Amino acid sequence: MFAVEVRDHIMIAHSLPGEVFGPAQGLHGATFVVDAAFFAEELDADGLVVDIGLATQALAAILQPLNYKNLDDLPEFAGKTTTTEFLCRHVFDGLAKAARGGALGQGGMRLAKLRVQLHESHTARAWYEAPL
Repeated sequence: MFAVEVRDHIMIAHSLPGEVFGPAQGLHGATFVVDAAFFAEELDADGLVVDIGLATQALAAILQPLNYKNLDDLPEFAGKTTTTEFLCRHVFDGLAKAARGGALGQGGMRLAKLRVQLHESHTARAWYEAPL
């Protein structure tokens, strides 16, 4: 399996309701480093999994509406607990839609799976990975 991975970051604010989240129940900020990995069984005729430039653009487009936002105020997250794991799936879904919609070029149609990782810090991260 071949893979290409691109990276970006977002700065957000949010709160996590529920005693399990301890002090994170209150409004707090987070800076996430976001890695998106694109997997294909075979390379295309140009030797690519997917165009890195298009992958970078697609990831940036998905993250832009979240950057410098309070996620508690976004209608699409109303009633949701925006944990790191939840945000991984949100980004994954956006990239899957971009891949199947042609935003990644022909390479997006050949992808076998995606993995999205959000790094909360240098010691903690979460990811969501699934076949396409």
